[in-house]
Order: sequence, then C-alpha cells, then structure tokens
Amino acid sequence: MQFLVRMDVRLPHDMSQEVADDLRARERERALEIQRSGRWPELWRIVGQYANYSRFDVASGDELHELLSSLPLFPYMQIEVTALTRHPSKLD
Repeated sequence: MQFLVRMDVRLPHDMSQEVADDLRARERERALEIQRSGRWPELWRIVGQYANYSRFDVASGDELHELLSSLPLFPYMQIEVTALTRHPSKLD
C-alpha cells in the first residue's frame, strides 16, 4: 500500500538544545534505516517549514503506524496520512 504522509515537527520552545540535537540525530538514523529497507522511498522537505512530505510503501496502515511511531520525533509531530491508489489514466 502506498501512503502520502505530511509530518510537521513542533518541538517545545523550552526544550534544551542538547535534547533537541539528540532527538534530531536519532531521528536521522531511524529515518535512514527505514529508507534503506525500501519502505520510505521518497522524502521531500517543505521549504521554510520544519515539515516534510513522504511516500511510504508498506503492507498496511498498521505497518505505517508502527514505522511512524518508531521515529524519535513522533511525540512532537502532527501527522496527516493519505492512502494512495494507482490512477487509471497514469502512463506506465
């Protein structure tokens, strides 16, 4: 199943720089791990925002939820998920 996911990160203003830097480093490592597995084939930054659009290729919504909730920044994200299906007019 294909999913388009928008992730907006909202770190608390009172979070220390050390904690924020540690979260970002762990987030990067986990994101790279998922990308290498082939389940996160596309990742696009949204200009001027701490946000991204991503495409996930997973077996189910449950698997997507498991991946998203494994991200260290998950507690600080607002996430919007859209299930995708092939358009009949798309060229091969």
